[in-house]
Amino acid sequence: MPNIAKIATGAICSVSVIIGIVLNDYTNDIRISRAGLELIGDAESCINQPYHCPAGILTIGIGSTTGEIQPRKYSDDEIARRWVNDIKSAEQCVNQYANGKKLSQSIFDAAVSITFNVGCSKMRVSTMYGYLNRAEYQKACNELPRWNKSNGKLLNGLIIRREKERLLCLIDLS
Repeated sequence: MPNIAKIATGAICSVSVIIGIVLNDYTNDIRISRAGLELIGDAESCINQPYHCPAGILTIGIGSTTGEIQPRKYSDDEIARRWVNDIKSAEQCVNQYANGKKLSQSIFDAAVSITFNVGCSKMRVSTMYGYLNRAEYQKACNELPRWNKSNGKLLNGLIIRREKERLLCLIDLS
């Protein structure tokens, strides 16, 4: 979660509004479920002005770090569009490197969430993706808590996020 104290007043936007826009306007563009969107949105929060995330990366909206980020306030529609593009990239990574098309919805959602957060270049060579490719789903889900640091520093927000991802991942396995 961003350092709210450093963000200008009025810069907070509503994750639920953005999810509503995504589900209304972009349902055919992405596979992730409402549960997956809510997990990512709750973990990232929504800020409509550029800020630096805990890793020091310039960010906008719901965790978007891709493309040009201008020093201005972004509309809900712009944030939703950016988020969908970022989600699509994470989904493409899961599909290409983790056998995503064969994953259950909950495992797919958890894999997309961590990929959205960590990035495809790190995830595609991860032990977790290896387990997903071998259909060792419980082992894959149990890898999630290992990804709890940013720049080598243990972050409480990542500990919480990874446990939520792990629980979502395991839903279809119980």
